[in-house]
Parts: sequence; C-alpha cells; structure tokens
Amino acid sequence: MMSRADRTVLSEWWWTVDRLLLGSLLVLMMVGIVLCLAASPPVAARLGIADPFHFVDRQVMFLIPAIGVLFGTSFLQPRTIRRICMVVFGVFLVLLCATLVIGPEVKGARRWLNLAGVTVQPSEFLKPAFVVLAAWLFSESTKRPEMPAQLLAVGLLGSVALPLVLQPDFGQTTLVCLVWGALFFLAGLRWIWMVGMVGAGATGLFVAYQFVPHVTKRIDRFLDPGTGDNYQVETALESFRHGGWLGQGPGEGTVKRILPDGHTDFVFAVAAEEFGIILCMILLALFAFIILRSLNRALKEQDPFNRFAATGLTLLFGLQASINMAVNVHIMPAKGMTLPFISYGGSSLISLAFGMGMLLALSRSRPGAAAMAALSEPMHMPKDAVFATPIDGHHESDLPSEEPAPAPAAKAATASTPAPAPAPPVPVTPTQMLVTRGPARRTAA
Repeated sequence: MMSRADRTVLSEWWWTVDRLLLGSLLVLMMVGIVLCLAASPPVAARLGIADPFHFVDRQVMFLIPAIGVLFGTSFLQPRTIRRICMVVFGVFLVLLCATLVIGPEVKGARRWLNLAGVTVQPSEFLKPAFVVLAAWLFSESTKRPEMPAQLLAVGLLGSVALPLVLQPDFGQTTLVCLVWGALFFLAGLRWIWMVGMVGAGATGLFVAYQFVPHVTKRIDRFLDPGTGDNYQVETALESFRHGGWLGQGPGEGTVKRILPDGHTDFVFAVAAEEFGIILCMILLALFAFIILRSLNRALKEQDPFNRFAATGLTLLFGLQASINMAVNVHIMPAKGMTLPFISYGGSSLISLAFGMGMLLALSRSRPGAAAMAALSEPMHMPKDAVFATPIDGHHESDLPSEEPAPAPAAKAATASTPAPAPAPPVPVTPTQMLVTRGPARRTAA
C-alpha cells in the first residue's frame, strides 16, 4: 500500500489524481465492450464478415492502448501537455487536410485515412489538442493583455473549422466551435465578440442548409419526418419502445438487426432495446457525474491555463455525449458522432483517452507554488517551547529540566541575580515537525 510520505512518482500520482473520476472512465470503457458485444454481430453479418465478433475483437485491441494512453497522459505536467499538444495538432492538422485529397469518400464525406492498413480519423485526435492550445492562448490573453492571443485563437479556430467544413463534417465543426466559444466566454470576451460569433454561426448554418444537400436533407427530415427517408431515427426510436424499462435481455434484441450503424452512432438505442431504459438512465447519470465532477475540479484551478484547458476538455467530452444521445432520441438531427468510450471505433476511443488523460493530469490536486515555498523554508521555534504532542509517551513539560534546580540555601542569591537572556531560536524544518501515529521521537537538531 502506498503511503502519503512516499516521494515516488507513482505514489505522488496516486494521491493527487482524481481516483473516482478515473474509475468512472474505466467503468465506461467496460460498458462499451459489453454494448459492442451486443450491437456489433448483426453489423458484421450485414457486411458479410464471417466472424460475428470481429468488431468486438478489434475494440478490445483498441482498448489496450487506450488505457495505456489514459494512464500515461495523466502523469504529465501542464508544460509537457502543452508541448505534446503542439506536436499532435501540427501532425493531425496536416493529416486532416490530406483527407480532402487522398481520403476515401464514405457516405459523401472524406473523413478517414488508411495508414499502413489502419483507418484513422484525424479530426478525432485534432480536437483535444485544439482545445488545449486554445486554452493556452486564452490564458495568455488574461496574463498579458498586450499580446494578441485572442486573435491568434480566432486563427486557430479557422485552421480547424475550414477543413472540417470541406470534408464535410458539420457535426465536428459545431462541436469545436461550441467549445471554443465557451473558452472565449471564460476568458472574458467582449459582448460585441459574442454577438459576432452568434451571427457567424447562424450565417454558417443558413449557408450549409441552402447549399449542402446532405445538411438540407437531415434538417428537413428532423423538422418534418414526413418529407423524406427517416429510417435511422425511426428504427432507433423503435428500439426504445421495444426494449421498455427492463429490456429484452442480452442478445435478445431484434430491432438492432436492421438498425444502421448500431455499433457506432446508435449504440445507445441498442442499449435501450437489450438492457432497457433503466440502463440508459444509469449511463446518463454516469456521464452527468463525470461531467459535473470534472467541471467542479476544473473551475477550482487557480492557474488560468489549467482552468481553461480542463474546462474545455470536459465540455468536449460532455457535448459529444449529449449530442449522440440527443440524436438517438430524435431531439437533434443526425450528426454522425460517437458516444464517448461506448461506440465502436479506434480513433474515437484512443483520442478520448488522450483528452481525458490530460483532464486527469490538469486537475490533479498539486500544492501551489506558494505553499511549497513556505514548506521549504525553516521555521523558528523557541528552545523552551512546549509540545502538545506526547514525546516518548510524555509531554514536553513532563520531561526533566536540562539544568538542576538551585539548592534551597542559594535561593536568595539567585533571586537577586538578573535573569539570563533567552536563548536564540532554534531553526526547525517542517520535516522535523512531522508527527507519526505512534509515539514520536525527539529529533536531533
């Protein structure tokens, strides 16, 4: 068992990391494997894959490095996180632009790259790095107002939003814009900027609706289900109706056999059919707990960068989960967005582990610099101070005096002699003041 007195890296991490938040994330990962086991076999059969557990095996294969990334990233210091995110952002921004040229077109969008036989979605890895860099710029704007950090943050947003729109991937574009806007608000933006951002967002949505057929169809089907094919959403709602409160039981669902993307975008509907609405409510409560706990710890951070970055990563996680579940119950039009740690997908799983690992690292309960400086300075204490804590089973006042008492005959002479000057204080370090649970021992100066 690790002790708080240990000064190893592992012990310091264990006593400073949010273990309850970490455990909740691991529970989500395990639930994701169970739901992948329930939702993916019908998808494999429709695709002509002989192995019904093909997607389950791959998800477990992706889960192993994801857990390693989650734990490894949670050990990092804020400065190291900034440096890593600069590299990740640069690499995956180049890959994101490459998808526009060499990426395969799937359902009218170019979002993936095939690298050495592995399909990668660069936008998933770009999102957490983008949030951290935006938080860095906004934190610098609060520390150094003369620095054009907010303008640089606007340029950073444009460098990510433009290739996402060109793919097109309006769901991810909306997500990064919302998180960026929240960080801008936390940094103390002017109201004129807020009005401009809302106007730009409304204009972008109108242009997309008018000139992008894919967006037009989805919005029309959402507003008026009778205007077109609404098969995905109707089938997802049927899963909720068929499952009821307690569900049909593991492996007993039937609607999932005809539900498109049941192992990715609509895995929440599969959970409702097989395990019931009660499980969906438990999942919703678990997501709410993770989000609220993370926000609570993030907003308590004194350092602006830690506060902004942790808040942004929490919002990125929470908004993605909210959008996915809202689409499943037909509150929002389909976005093609995964449910964090639940939906199938290696890029989504590993990138989410990277983002939440950084959140764990940034929200670790490290003592402040002032407190550390105070602890490192020696404290002066009078030599004749009395300790309230027992020493070797006795109080300081019970111990014999270092000088013998004067003889009775010399009392008068002693009384006429002036009192000696008090001894100078003896420096005592905080380490010497530590008291163990058992009987403490006097430490030599």
